[in-house]
Amino acid sequence: MNLSERLNEDMKQAMRNQDKFKLTTIRMVRAAIKNLEIDQKRTLNDDEVLDILSREIKQRKDALQEFTKAGREDLADNLKAEIDIIAGYLPEQLSEEEIKVIVQQTIQETGASSKADIGKVMSKLMPKVKGRADGKLVNQAVQQLLQ
Repeated sequence: MNLSERLNEDMKQAMRNQDKFKLTTIRMVRAAIKNLEIDQKRTLNDDEVLDILSREIKQRKDALQEFTKAGREDLADNLKAEIDIIAGYLPEQLSEEEIKVIVQQTIQETGASSKADIGKVMSKLMPKVKGRADGKLVNQAVQQLLQ
Protein backbone atom coordinates (compact mmCIF):
# COMPACT_ATOMS: atom_id res chain seq x y z
CA MET A 1 0.00 0.00 0.00
CA ASN A 2 1.49 3.35 -1.00
CA LEU A 3 1.32 6.50 1.11
CA SER A 4 -1.69 8.00 -0.67
CA GLU A 5 -3.69 4.81 -0.18
CA ARG A 6 -2.64 4.67 3.47
CA LEU A 7 -3.78 8.27 3.99
CA ASN A 8 -7.15 7.44 2.39
CA GLU A 9 -7.62 4.37 4.59
CA ASP A 10 -6.64 6.27 7.74
CA MET A 11 -9.04 9.06 6.80
CA LYS A 12 -11.87 6.56 6.47
CA GLN A 13 -10.93 5.01 9.82
CA ALA A 14 -10.88 8.45 11.46
CA MET A 15 -14.39 9.02 10.09
CA ARG A 16 -15.57 5.70 11.53
CA ASN A 17 -13.96 6.50 14.90
CA GLN A 18 -15.34 10.06 14.79
CA ASP A 19 -11.83 11.39 15.44
CA LYS A 20 -12.42 14.87 14.03
CA PHE A 21 -8.94 16.20 14.78
CA LYS A 22 -7.14 13.38 12.98
CA LEU A 23 -9.65 13.54 10.14
CA THR A 24 -9.07 17.28 9.68
CA THR A 25 -5.30 16.85 9.74
CA ILE A 26 -5.34 14.06 7.16
CA ARG A 27 -7.70 16.05 4.96
CA MET A 28 -5.32 19.03 5.01
CA VAL A 29 -2.44 16.80 3.93
CA ARG A 30 -4.53 15.11 1.25
CA ALA A 31 -5.58 18.54 -0.06
CA ALA A 32 -1.93 19.55 -0.45
CA ILE A 33 -1.25 16.29 -2.30
CA LYS A 34 -4.32 16.70 -4.50
CA ASN A 35 -3.37 20.29 -5.39
CA LEU A 36 0.04 19.18 -6.61
CA GLU A 37 -1.52 16.29 -8.54
CA ILE A 38 -3.87 18.73 -10.26
CA ASP A 39 -0.99 21.09 -11.06
CA GLN A 40 1.13 18.29 -12.51
CA LYS A 41 -1.82 16.45 -14.10
CA ARG A 42 -0.66 13.07 -12.80
CA THR A 43 -0.66 10.89 -9.70
CA LEU A 44 2.25 11.49 -7.35
CA ASN A 45 4.66 8.74 -6.36
CA ASP A 46 5.68 8.01 -2.76
CA ASP A 47 8.81 10.19 -2.92
CA GLU A 48 6.76 13.20 -3.96
CA VAL A 49 4.19 12.49 -1.24
CA LEU A 50 7.08 12.29 1.26
CA ASP A 51 8.22 15.73 0.10
CA ILE A 52 4.76 17.11 0.76
CA LEU A 53 4.56 15.47 4.20
CA SER A 54 7.97 16.89 5.10
CA ARG A 55 6.93 20.34 3.90
CA GLU A 56 3.70 20.18 5.92
CA ILE A 57 5.65 19.27 9.07
CA LYS A 58 8.16 22.06 8.44
CA GLN A 59 5.35 24.61 8.05
CA ARG A 60 3.79 23.46 11.31
CA LYS A 61 7.12 23.56 13.16
CA ASP A 62 7.70 27.12 11.97
CA ALA A 63 4.22 28.14 13.08
CA LEU A 64 4.75 26.31 16.37
CA GLN A 65 7.76 28.49 17.15
CA GLU A 66 5.75 31.64 16.45
CA PHE A 67 2.80 30.53 18.58
CA THR A 68 5.13 29.60 21.44
CA LYS A 69 6.83 33.03 21.26
CA ALA A 70 3.41 34.69 21.34
CA GLY A 71 2.32 32.63 24.35
CA ARG A 72 -0.48 30.85 22.47
CA GLU A 73 -0.05 27.42 24.06
CA ASP A 74 -3.54 26.33 22.96
CA LEU A 75 -2.60 26.71 19.29
CA ALA A 76 0.87 25.29 19.91
CA ASP A 77 -0.66 22.14 21.41
CA ASN A 78 -2.85 21.66 18.34
CA LEU A 79 0.16 22.02 16.04
CA LYS A 80 2.16 19.51 18.10
CA ALA A 81 -0.67 17.00 17.73
CA GLU A 82 -0.84 17.63 13.95
CA ILE A 83 2.93 17.14 13.67
CA ASP A 84 2.65 13.83 15.52
CA ILE A 85 -0.09 12.61 13.18
CA ILE A 86 1.78 13.60 10.00
CA ALA A 87 5.10 12.24 11.31
CA GLY A 88 3.45 8.83 11.56
CA TYR A 89 3.54 8.65 7.74
CA LEU A 90 7.23 9.45 7.44
CA PRO A 91 9.94 6.80 7.56
CA GLU A 92 11.79 6.36 10.85
CA GLN A 93 13.88 9.46 11.52
CA LEU A 94 17.66 9.25 11.68
CA SER A 95 19.44 9.99 14.95
CA GLU A 96 22.01 12.78 15.17
CA GLU A 97 24.81 10.23 15.19
CA GLU A 98 23.50 8.55 12.04
CA ILE A 99 23.20 11.94 10.36
CA LYS A 100 26.80 12.80 11.24
CA VAL A 101 28.05 9.49 9.80
CA ILE A 102 26.19 10.10 6.52
CA VAL A 103 27.45 13.71 6.43
CA GLN A 104 31.07 12.57 6.97
CA GLN A 105 30.75 10.01 4.17
CA THR A 106 29.30 12.61 1.82
CA ILE A 107 32.03 15.12 2.67
CA GLN A 108 34.63 12.49 1.80
CA GLU A 109 32.82 11.60 -1.44
CA THR A 110 32.65 15.23 -2.58
CA GLY A 111 36.11 16.18 -1.34
CA ALA A 112 34.69 19.21 0.48
CA SER A 113 37.11 21.02 2.77
CA SER A 114 35.60 24.40 3.68
CA LYS A 115 32.32 26.18 4.27
CA ALA A 116 32.41 27.25 0.63
CA ASP A 117 31.58 23.63 -0.27
CA ILE A 118 28.37 23.43 1.81
CA GLY A 119 26.15 23.68 -1.27
CA LYS A 120 27.98 20.87 -3.03
CA VAL A 121 27.71 18.62 0.05
CA MET A 122 24.03 19.44 0.68
CA SER A 123 23.05 18.69 -2.93
CA LYS A 124 24.58 15.20 -2.65
CA LEU A 125 23.38 14.65 0.91
CA MET A 126 19.69 15.57 0.84
CA PRO A 127 18.60 12.73 -1.49
CA LYS A 128 20.27 10.28 0.90
CA VAL A 129 18.29 11.49 3.94
CA LYS A 130 15.08 12.48 2.16
CA GLY A 131 12.13 12.21 4.54
CA ARG A 132 14.32 10.67 7.24
CA ALA A 133 15.97 13.80 8.65
CA ASP A 134 15.15 17.46 9.17
CA GLY A 135 17.02 19.67 6.73
CA LYS A 136 18.04 22.09 9.50
CA LEU A 137 19.72 19.30 11.47
CA VAL A 138 21.52 18.09 8.37
CA ASN A 139 22.69 21.61 7.53
CA GLN A 140 23.95 22.15 11.08
CA ALA A 141 25.89 18.88 10.96
CA VAL A 142 27.48 19.84 7.64
CA GLN A 143 28.49 23.26 8.98
CA GLN A 144 30.00 21.76 12.14
CA LEU A 145 32.04 19.21 10.22
CA LEU A 146 33.28 21.71 7.63
CA GLN A 147 34.65 24.21 10.16
